[in-house]
Amino acid sequence: MIIEICANSFESAKAAQLAGADRIELCSELAVGGLTPSHGLLQKVCDELSIPVHVLIRPRSGNFIYTDAELDVMLRDISFCKKVGVAGIVSGMLTSENTVDAVATNVLIEASKGKEFTFHRAFDWCVDPLVALQSLKELGVDRILSSGQHPKAIDGIELLKQLLSLSEGKIQIMPGSGVSHSNILDFKRAGFEMVHFSATVKEQVLGTPPKVSMHSPDLFKEGVIATTQQAEIAKVIALLR
Repeated sequence: MIIEICANSFESAKAAQLAGADRIELCSELAVGGLTPSHGLLQKVCDELSIPVHVLIRPRSGNFIYTDAELDVMLRDISFCKKVGVAGIVSGMLTSENTVDAVATNVLIEASKGKEFTFHRAFDWCVDPLVALQSLKELGVDRILSSGQHPKAIDGIELLKQLLSLSEGKIQIMPGSGVSHSNILDFKRAGFEMVHFSATVKEQVLGTPPKVSMHSPDLFKEGVIATTQQAEIAKVIALLR
């Protein structure tokens, strides 16, 4: 069974390699489902570690619907990833109806040519997972990362097994979310050839809590996107001039 570790730092990536994992998915900001890692982190991991690196290409949290400008950023990030020698790209796009955006996703796949392509957990938002599976098979995606449309993959294992059966060997199904030593054998017995997990342990490193929180609970709501508004800036500038 292939073990893919979701690594959010150089330390996490190094731990994955030392533990004997088969590959990593490098990202940042696990709290929002993962975002594209910095170029500096990506280059350091590729330069100093030998484990195959797959990179999450997701420019922001909130949803999986991106503007043309955001798609351009994603394509630039993919180009950089290929220059530093990554083994795979993890990405994907949805429509406003939460179906696979086949046109935009194909653009990402074409930009990733020569590298493996994983469609990430945007799949778990798709209104009809079986239709989404067929669409991704037709696009030639290498694998789907999914929790079976449940918060934890073990709770979505029946859908995951259905997807595995319908994949017909043309696309890999990789369970992820909540996978651990307590349930890994359930996935092996079910016939999955790979799994994805982070194996993270939370550690408090501050001696005393900060007086001002840098977290904004309102921005952690699914579907919420924060963007700078030209009109709001203009209001402030108008008052000063």
